[in-house]
Amino acid sequence: MMSSSSKSSLLALLALLLTFSTTDAHVELGFYNETCPNAEAIVLEEMKMILSADPTLAPSLLRMHFQDCFVRGCDGSILLNSSANNLAEKDAPPNKSLRGFDAIDRIKAKLEETCPGIVSCTDILTIAARDAVFLTDGPFYDVPTGRRDGNMSEAADLPGNLPPPTATIDELKASFLQRNLTVKDLVVLSGTYLRLYNFSGKGDADPSLDKGYAEKLKRKCMHYDMETTLVKMDLKSPMKFDLGYYKLVSMGRGLFTSDEALLHDPDAKAYVERQAVAASPEEFFGDFAASMVRMGKLGALTHQKGEIRKKCAFVN
Repeated sequence: MMSSSSKSSLLALLALLLTFSTTDAHVELGFYNETCPNAEAIVLEEMKMILSADPTLAPSLLRMHFQDCFVRGCDGSILLNSSANNLAEKDAPPNKSLRGFDAIDRIKAKLEETCPGIVSCTDILTIAARDAVFLTDGPFYDVPTGRRDGNMSEAADLPGNLPPPTATIDELKASFLQRNLTVKDLVVLSGTYLRLYNFSGKGDADPSLDKGYAEKLKRKCMHYDMETTLVKMDLKSPMKFDLGYYKLVSMGRGLFTSDEALLHDPDAKAYVERQAVAASPEEFFGDFAASMVRMGKLGALTHQKGEIRKKCAFVN
């Protein structure tokens, strides 16, 4: 017969296992196979038209997915509008330059015509981010779905959750490790903030940024215009998902503070330098797909938590 202490230990173990498995239980491949079998195909067709009209939305949607998952988890909170009494995430200073909300609304409207009340806005953003990569010559990878939408979005949640533009490599690593993401996840999902102006609070540029490159970028971005001007991270192949980013970072031409920070960690630096001279993007593509899937599970709402929004910018 099992002792009371053994029973208590077993129950504690089961509770722990349930805690770790709950998030992934209903985030699964083919979640909409029965309820909306053409969901992913509809997203892809809409994304083809959206990027055909504006290719610059591809990296914007990828960034939006990242910003969503790192604050409150992947719950579509980044898509909610502010109200009279609440400043939402999308209107917080770090997110003011985000673009592509109309694209997500467009895809949602199309899915509501076919499968009303079935596909969450969070899943739409996750699939759209994958398709943005695929349609710019990146890898196609399977996306687990079944996320539900959150009903809260507060700008006040960003500090402490979204890595700031001045983050050191130790701070970046801590932010990822806090979410059970590795240094490899960090280096393959890199890229956040401009580092041209106000590096030390005195209006200067990051001294580690290649000076010639910094001057070129300054001519494009005036110090008072940090939200409206688009700057290509990769000047040679800006609309192609390739290894150009790593080549630039290895030469000190990364656009963001977090790019340069990667060179201050031996594992991250080794990965950057390996990809910078890689003959094929195969390793990076595989790593990127795995990291995106892991990130896409952060804080996912399942088991009737949250809701399926009718419109992505508003709670039901």
